[in-house]
Amino acid sequence: MFDNFVAEHRQVDDASIFVRHAGEGPPVLLLHGHPRTSATWHRVAPQLVRRGFTVVCPDLRGYGRSRGPAPTADHSAHSKRAVANDLVAVMRSLGHERFALAGHDRGSYVAFRLALDHPDAVSRVAFLDGVPLTEHLARISVQFATQWWHWFFFAQPDIPERVINADPDSWYHGDPLSMGQENYDEWRQATRNPAVVRAMLEDYRAGLTVDRQAEEADRAAGARLRCPALILWSLRDDLEDLYGDPVAPWACWADDVHGHGIDSGHHMAEEAPDALATSLGDFFSG
Repeated sequence: MFDNFVAEHRQVDDASIFVRHAGEGPPVLLLHGHPRTSATWHRVAPQLVRRGFTVVCPDLRGYGRSRGPAPTADHSAHSKRAVANDLVAVMRSLGHERFALAGHDRGSYVAFRLALDHPDAVSRVAFLDGVPLTEHLARISVQFATQWWHWFFFAQPDIPERVINADPDSWYHGDPLSMGQENYDEWRQATRNPAVVRAMLEDYRAGLTVDRQAEEADRAAGARLRCPALILWSLRDDLEDLYGDPVAPWACWADDVHGHGIDSGHHMAEEAPDALATSLGDFFSG
């Protein structure tokens, strides 16, 4: 995976962020979702490098090989704001003051917070299989609660760790054929690490508390995205079933927003890398 990419740790304040990067040209930051690592981009990132971009793929704080501070009672150590600050610092350490940005799944919430908190740093942003946390919570239905029950299970103290760590291979399901063997091996090693599992759960706990509160404050203040936004969603996942047009919830937050579906299951970077790389490359070139 990631031929000709540099793989290293970057120390930023209270976190050590594992990052892969390569290429020359306009910088692009790619953020993975749960429970993946930066390796999920192994079929997309090289294509963007070939299109002339500098591509940066980090493990989010606590995921994969990145480490942050110990969890805090208010979950702020794993808030999207803290993670976004990590990534801005990483990009600056690599010489990139302004960059394009894409986030998938939980990474889309980090991308949203980064674009709101650091508007001068983000030229364009793509949200993959995600809508803002508060938009999800404002639309809770029986269908949402049934299909996305894990949000509320992960928010419980202690119990999720005990359940998941008892048999992580049964809890997390991965396929080396569809993921690629090296990606699968990296992902499996991460999900068998109790410290990583705890950090991933803290991501969800922060989502329902400090992250929700931050979004509510932004909404009350009339905050909006300043840059163009692209919304992409997996046609064989459930976002369209839940909300109809997944672009619609973003209209509350962005003036310049459009999007389309990708013929894929949820992990589109692994299942439909060519279509995704084309969509991202075209958008980032605009």
